[in-house]
Amino acid sequence: MRYVAAIFLFLVLSACAPRLMGVGDPVFTPRIESRTSPAAVMADGAHLPLLVFEAKEPKAIVVGLHGFNDYSNTFGTFGPGEFLAEQGISVYAMDQRGFGRAPGRGAWAGHTRMAEDAAMLVRLLRERHPGLPVYVLGTSMGGAVAMRMMTLPEPPPVDGLILSAPAVWGWQNLNRFYAATLWTAARLAPSATLTGRGLEIWPSDNIDMLRALGRDPIVIKETRIGTLHGLVTLMDEAYKASPGIGAPVLLLYGAKDEIVPPHATAAALRSMRAGEVEVTPACYPEGYHMLLRDKQRETVWRDIAAWIEARGAPLPSGADLDLSPCGPLLHAGSGLR
Repeated sequence: MRYVAAIFLFLVLSACAPRLMGVGDPVFTPRIESRTSPAAVMADGAHLPLLVFEAKEPKAIVVGLHGFNDYSNTFGTFGPGEFLAEQGISVYAMDQRGFGRAPGRGAWAGHTRMAEDAAMLVRLLRERHPGLPVYVLGTSMGGAVAMRMMTLPEPPPVDGLILSAPAVWGWQNLNRFYAATLWTAARLAPSATLTGRGLEIWPSDNIDMLRALGRDPIVIKETRIGTLHGLVTLMDEAYKASPGIGAPVLLLYGAKDEIVPPHATAAALRSMRAGEVEVTPACYPEGYHMLLRDKQRETVWRDIAAWIEARGAPLPSGADLDLSPCGPLLHAGSGLR
């Protein structure tokens, strides 16, 4: 009877999958609005705010995708937006649905919708800047969205992906007990929230930046369980996308990353290699998860700008020449350029 009851409970919970954010019908013409508050307007009318850093004479365009619970200011305060613009690289960083000032704050839009939004912004920027190369720079969750974007039925034309500590730690890498707990909680109490308080995890060594995030009211501090479930599913989809990325990749990882474990990143790198993706892995011995805003962030910024300028050349920092501080990444990335 206990066995039958367990099967019954499983079937009931399976029918109660966490709900996604509601999305309107595609009745609008997608566009970029450049008024007082720049935004990318999607086909359903959703306004996704943009933080723009325009180069005086742009030679390349970067689409910036932020991490989980963060927003476009990832590329602003403490971020690489101004630096890249000074190098002739214009940056358009977008608040993704459910985050920042975008619609549905705190809810989960689904990995397909998020990937489609990113793809549409790429296409809009192609039209806005004809003839210029367009790259996508995604950090953590944003990196996962960029990877998922490349497996859409019609992926956008991009000249490369820059993945900074991409979130690829999905269901396939999650502890079975934690996975079962999250799966169940997402069906029983999807709106319940978690704060992460008490976890001894350091996402960065830049304490001033972390304090600023704590004071920023736009950064989400409490996460819905249903949204966390969606994030893990996105990470799973990003990992599955690894071998099919049809664009060059710059894969950035910090040896002190306490968020995405090295074995998960190494597995994604091996998968890229198996799919013959042109990938340049880079390991930063003093880098944490938030590489773009760590204390040594300018080292990473210079590498990004150099890779965009000359993809086949060694990175200025030499982070692509010695992967040994990143453990498993060394073996997964052996022979890759």
